[in-house]
Amino acid sequence: MSNVNININELQQVLESTPADQNIMLVSNHGMGKSEVLTNFFQERGMKVVVFFASQMSDVGDLIGLPRKDEATGRTVFMPPYWWPKDGEPVVLFLDELSRARQEILQAVMDLALNRRLAGRPLPEGSRLVAAINYGDNYQTTPLDPAFVSRFNIYNFCPTVQEWLLWAKKVGVDHRVTDFIEENPMWLDKDPDMREGADTGIDKTPDRRAWKKVSDVIKGRDELGGVLIKIISSIVGPKAASAFLSSVAAMKMVSGRDVLMDFSKTKEKLEGYQLHQISVVNDGIFRHLEVEKVPDANKQNVRENLENYFEWLTKNKKEAAAHFTNLYVQNIYPTAVAFIARECRILTMCMITYVKGIK
Repeated sequence: MSNVNININELQQVLESTPADQNIMLVSNHGMGKSEVLTNFFQERGMKVVVFFASQMSDVGDLIGLPRKDEATGRTVFMPPYWWPKDGEPVVLFLDELSRARQEILQAVMDLALNRRLAGRPLPEGSRLVAAINYGDNYQTTPLDPAFVSRFNIYNFCPTVQEWLLWAKKVGVDHRVTDFIEENPMWLDKDPDMREGADTGIDKTPDRRAWKKVSDVIKGRDELGGVLIKIISSIVGPKAASAFLSSVAAMKMVSGRDVLMDFSKTKEKLEGYQLHQISVVNDGIFRHLEVEKVPDANKQNVRENLENYFEWLTKNKKEAAAHFTNLYVQNIYPTAVAFIARECRILTMCMITYVKGIK
């Protein structure tokens, strides 16, 4: 598709900057976290979010309410639906799986998108309309005509692997899952050997929602054998499960936390790492500082380990040192960058000097 691509951070900026009377449509594969990002964004701002799964709506009354006879006028009126705001406060209507809706549902949404009205009843001022669709030949969808599409600002929702890993750490996804995705990001959303857009039928393939399910299954279990293998395979598919279990059985990678707590213990193992592996460690360091608050009692230890690690990078892994510095400059992890700038001034000066010295 030729629509513009946005990640999670950009989506949040889009939602912040788009006027309420403009409708937004997100296009992506399943399991990408659209509903969670949208719901969290608006709820944090005190707005009620009403989620409709359009594919499950069998009657337009689910959206606009049921008709009844007004005894005073003899005319048919529609009773307010269950979700209609009684306090007059604006509401966010999130229409998920809209491309799977029945035609009569789409007609009602058309009136909503164009006039901000349902069955003649206006939505409260400031209400928002956001839709999401799955796109591709492997989805059963209802065609959306150009007049309907023109009512929406359309974006391809493409959250980055780094954003998912940051979210996963915040919500406590099992470290074996995040370690695997850090090393093998190609497995996060699909089977990397599969042709783009291929119809998988009912064959399971991995996605972001599925990896969270894997985490829920294995959390607290040290051994991942027996029936757990079949459970994991049923969630992400046999190929992804095999790659994941092989990774877990292999040597554990050094984590960002390991470096921050005691760099000297990790240095020997890091010596044998390739650039892509060190880059994973760099991201892990910033991600840990982004999510975990460093206690005052540990700040000096973390500061010394960071300084020693960066010094080692500049002497032994120059390209990885450039990657570490780039993470700081790009400000992908703002809380981590603020911590380093505030608590690690020697390291900050070393990075500035290192950048100036690059020919």
